[in-house]
Amino acid sequence: MRQSPALDRVSPYLLLAATILFWALNWIAGRALRDEVPAYSLTFWRWLIASVLLLPFAWPHLVRGWPAMRRAWRVMLALGVLGTTFCNLTSYLGLKYTTAVSGSILNSFVPVIIIAISWAFLGQRLRASQWVGVAVSLAGVLTIVGRGDPMVILSLSLNIGDLWILGSMLLWALYTVCLRWRPPELHPLALLGANAIVGVAAMLPLYLWSLAQGLVITWTPGAVAGLAYVGVFPSVLGYIFWNNAVMRVGPNKAGMFMHLMPVFASLLAIAFLGEQLHLFHVAGMAMILAGIWLTSRSDNPEAMAGMEN
Repeated sequence: MRQSPALDRVSPYLLLAATILFWALNWIAGRALRDEVPAYSLTFWRWLIASVLLLPFAWPHLVRGWPAMRRAWRVMLALGVLGTTFCNLTSYLGLKYTTAVSGSILNSFVPVIIIAISWAFLGQRLRASQWVGVAVSLAGVLTIVGRGDPMVILSLSLNIGDLWILGSMLLWALYTVCLRWRPPELHPLALLGANAIVGVAAMLPLYLWSLAQGLVITWTPGAVAGLAYVGVFPSVLGYIFWNNAVMRVGPNKAGMFMHLMPVFASLLAIAFLGEQLHLFHVAGMAMILAGIWLTSRSDNPEAMAGMEN
């Protein structure tokens, strides 16, 4: 079901590229705001803003889809909590301690995690080449979290930020796998609206707890602009653009655009945050992408399109 006839007149590939840019800039915003906006506040306000903007458009679809959502309430609750609340929170917590370059490259590991979850819990059989792909991608992840030094891994002196990011990737992979149980008749805007509302409700106690701990926003023009950005572009426009494009070109072609995420994010982090792209980043990215190629050669649109944003 198409969401907007107006969007159908725009090239789907332009929509995909814009979406990846929006999501890449989310990594930059999360890193840039780390000292002004606590991760709890950033997650809560991101989805509160998104909910307010989405509700007028999603409401008719939420009303029509209510019987289906009520029947599948456990799935809907899991999708909102996994994909909206804790996935975003752990990403922003990670970006306080690690770079946007490292975080965005580690994000590329999501398709391989989805493959592994499907094998472990859903009985999906893996070919030898897919096992090799999982191993190669994992080696790429270890290269990045170990900063190219095996002794970092062996001594377990890992960057806590990288571990938070990997936790976020696991949550997004679980969310993506759970999507197979969503009500099939549910309109994409109803799904997004429900996820946003559940995410806000689940995040509220954590947000209030963070305020009680003294984790408050330092209200600067940059903080206001950053909150407005993450609430509008990656959370609303990005999802709408992505869903429209995927319906027009299919998940396999759309999924290939996800490989632009670490490229966009790395270039933006270098340009705006002064971060550096090290050799271990390049080596790790190459191994992760090689592993993705090996694991996704059997059509698995879920793995290709299910990378975190």
